[in-house]
Amino acid sequence: MEEGALAMERRLAGQEQNLKGSLRISSADWFGAYVLPPILADFSKAYPNVDVEILTGTRLFNLAQREADVAFRIVPFDTADVVQRRLFRLEYGVYIAEEAPDPKYGDGTGFRLITHDTSTGHFPDIAWLIESFPNARPVLRSNNRNVQGRMCRQGVGIAVLPRVVGNQIPGIRRLELPTPPPARDIWMGYHRDLRRLQRLRAFISMVLDHLVNATA
Repeated sequence: MEEGALAMERRLAGQEQNLKGSLRISSADWFGAYVLPPILADFSKAYPNVDVEILTGTRLFNLAQREADVAFRIVPFDTADVVQRRLFRLEYGVYIAEEAPDPKYGDGTGFRLITHDTSTGHFPDIAWLIESFPNARPVLRSNNRNVQGRMCRQGVGIAVLPRVVGNQIPGIRRLELPTPPPARDIWMGYHRDLRRLQRLRAFISMVLDHLVNATA
């Protein structure tokens, strides 16, 4: 009965044609802080009657239960009722404080590492960082990329960050290394029952203009 009620709610919402109401967006903290702001700035100017809510963190919000209308993830969606699209390839970089000397690639003696909480999944960039600087000592772990970047700026250690994050944090610099960290794909998904929701379609169009069409 609950699933039936939720399905009816989604279908009714998907028939709404007015560009007003609410739009709930789910993403990782760094995506919400560093990727979405210019998109939402243009979206709010174009559609001032749409109220936007951004939910960030490691929790994967349920699209079928309308915990979010649209979600951005670094892994594909695994349910058949989600319409998904690969947006772009996310490049990572290795960063240190501006005044710090360069660590030796393949060594890392005398340096410390800032790593990620891996309890929520596998992070190839973190595994790569540890393998690339095997003699550096892990000293701090966080599930928040912004925290990692700011700790790097304070000279706590070496951090691997999405370039869209690291390149926007003052006080740190990206190392030029023989081998870059592995990249990952960014996926966008929404429930198929909402595919005709006009405010969602307008937002998706804005996302594509910023993240796909601009780099095509």
